Amino acid sequence: MLTIHAADLLVTGDPQRSPMPGGAILVDGRVIASVGPYAEVAAAHPSARVRRWPGLIAPGLLNPYGPELLEQAYHPDPREAAELGTEPITGEALTALGMTDARWGASARRGVQRMLAHGTVAVAGNLWRPAVADAVHRAGLSSEERCEAPAGPPGLDPLAGSRTLGEAILMPIPPHEGLHATFAVFDVPDEAALVERGAITCVATVIDGRLLYRRR
Repeated sequence: MLTIHAADLLVTGDPQRSPMPGGAILVDGRVIASVGPYAEVAAAHPSARVRRWPGLIAPGLLNPYGPELLEQAYHPDPREAAELGTEPITGEALTALGMTDARWGASARRGVQRMLAHGTVAVAGNLWRPAVADAVHRAGLSSEERCEAPAGPPGLDPLAGSRTLGEAILMPIPPHEGLHATFAVFDVPDEAALVERGAITCVATVIDGRLLYRRR
């Protein structure tokens, strides 16, 4: 099925290409079939399903803290909130939990969902726990190598720490068809507002054409 994702602004992440007001991405299965003004894309594909989003469409983000957030922190189950709270648990408190492979896998699945809610489509850093790596793979995120540990502290927002969008994206949205349809949508008016307010403004995350997160 063809799906058009449209927003007030399309930011490709390519410094050589200006943001496109009223831009849209046509997705055919897992790949991008067309990128351009919504009116032109819709006219060329009148039978396509249309998803209209608030704010802007931008490239998906890369979180540089894969091991720190998924293998060195426990994301509590909501049913554990009364006992453990809702924030990731690290350090001595994590050691005291007596983690098992099954618990690491469940924690990673919850952590990945929190990442998707921040427009994240990939994590950087080697993941050594099979249950964690499997959770990342099954969710559709890619795992990227990194040359050195990033400056901390680790966090869910890839735009934290004064990172620009260009520094935080996995790769720009391509101008042509045939490449993977991976991007995110943020409820902000422009790139400057996105960097200022952060990835918490994410309303949707699409990986390989699949809508994996949508804010309710």
